[in-house]
Amino acid sequence: MRMRAPAKLNLFLHVLGRRSDGYHTLETVFELVDLCDEVQVSLRADGAIRREPPPSDPLLARLPDEADLTVRAARALQAAAGCAHGADIHVVKRIPAGGGLGGGSSDAAAVLLLLNDLWQLQWSRDRLAALGATLGADVPVFVHGRSAFARGRGDEITPLALPPRWYLIVHPGVAVSTAEIFAAAELTRDTPACRIAAVPADGGRNDCEPVVRQRYPQVAAVLDWLAGQGRPGRLTGTGACVFTVCSSREDAGRLAQALPQSWQGFVTRSLDA
Repeated sequence: MRMRAPAKLNLFLHVLGRRSDGYHTLETVFELVDLCDEVQVSLRADGAIRREPPPSDPLLARLPDEADLTVRAARALQAAAGCAHGADIHVVKRIPAGGGLGGGSSDAAAVLLLLNDLWQLQWSRDRLAALGATLGADVPVFVHGRSAFARGRGDEITPLALPPRWYLIVHPGVAVSTAEIFAAAELTRDTPACRIAAVPADGGRNDCEPVVRQRYPQVAAVLDWLAGQGRPGRLTGTGACVFTVCSSREDAGRLAQALPQSWQGFVTRSLDA
């Protein structure tokens, strides 16, 4: 069985404060886009969970199985369901790792959804999402498979209807440490909460952007280049990817062709589900 695992953009990211558990209280809008990995699972009768490391991504190929989120998702579901079956997992990676696009979380969500069918568990999406939340704050939104307004750690989700858009996503070739950004003393942590009805139609501020700009000049260079083209760019998550809204596929394609060769551009459209 196989499934496309979409990337996400954070149209804004507000940091409201620090929680007692060490995480931060956030508000964001997740928008799914059609830049997708492909996740495939096959049944094993021996109960083992095995993954085929993606040869196209050397970093992920060297990652131990126990650190891979797809393997952790499969093992968590297997244990929670008391399932005797196992699975082989294969991921074709297209979403760059460390870019703030949620690729690892999306792949893990796809594994939960696929194995729920393959193992005939008949779990609800809510139950799968609750298990996914123990793996990562972004996993539940991918389990539900809809763009959404999110609070808390990012796992308190309200589905949100968004107008269709085209985007150019730019990856500057550097990975940003999420832990480093959220631990930064200069990170703003006092943004007031907003109501869903007041969510900016075209996105808004990312509280992490000033910190990432200061610490990662490669990301700052992308933001400055887009501004010079008259295209306001925004950081997704803690980066390193930056995105800008385009009027059409052709508009996004023309902008992508003008990018410096050291950057990678992805022309994407938003997904309803």
